[in-house]
Amino acid sequence: MNFFKKIFSKSSNEPRKLSKVNQLLVGDIIVLTDSFALPESLRGQEFQVKAVNSYEFENKVQTEWALLGTNSLEIFLSLEVDDITELKISLKIQHEDVEKLFDLDKFAEVFDEPGEAFLDKKSDSDITAMWSSEQYQQSVFAKVGFFHRKDHRSETLSAYEGKDSGEQFELYSLYNEDQSKGIDVEVWQDGDTEVCLTLFRPLSDIIDMYPGS
Repeated sequence: MNFFKKIFSKSSNEPRKLSKVNQLLVGDIIVLTDSFALPESLRGQEFQVKAVNSYEFENKVQTEWALLGTNSLEIFLSLEVDDITELKISLKIQHEDVEKLFDLDKFAEVFDEPGEAFLDKKSDSDITAMWSSEQYQQSVFAKVGFFHRKDHRSETLSAYEGKDSGEQFELYSLYNEDQSKGIDVEVWQDGDTEVCLTLFRPLSDIIDMYPGS
């Protein structure tokens, strides 16, 4: 009996091992490559998981990790699963960044049916350099989703309306020609609009991961 007790107590105290991005939990740390293919604000940086959220759409639920860097930069990470799995790294930008990047009248066409806006970049702000592309073509128009401040991998998402049903929003997305960069625009029910620049990068850009506990 004591022999079995020793085995079980040893295994339960084993440190968590991280080998895949989808194993990340709050407190865990990732280290990014110092490749010049990344924006300077990401190169060689460590980021800690501050929250794990869930984006629920009609045909899928996507995990989002909110990360804070040692350089105080806040980014959002998710996995884009298609023919290959890529990292989707998102940076939330402010109205003044959007105004510098694009003609605002052209940007407003993103919200016009049938959702075929085409954007040319004007110029970068300090924060958007290497995050942005010269041109974008819209491919997603008013896609309804629900945002949950929950980790769907360990918590059940409510299927019912009410306070536990998540926050409803509409998603508008644009991509550059080779789909290596994009823009996500989320319009919430209270009219609040959030704009993120997105990068699609190989999984190998994460060169190390450490469990937080």
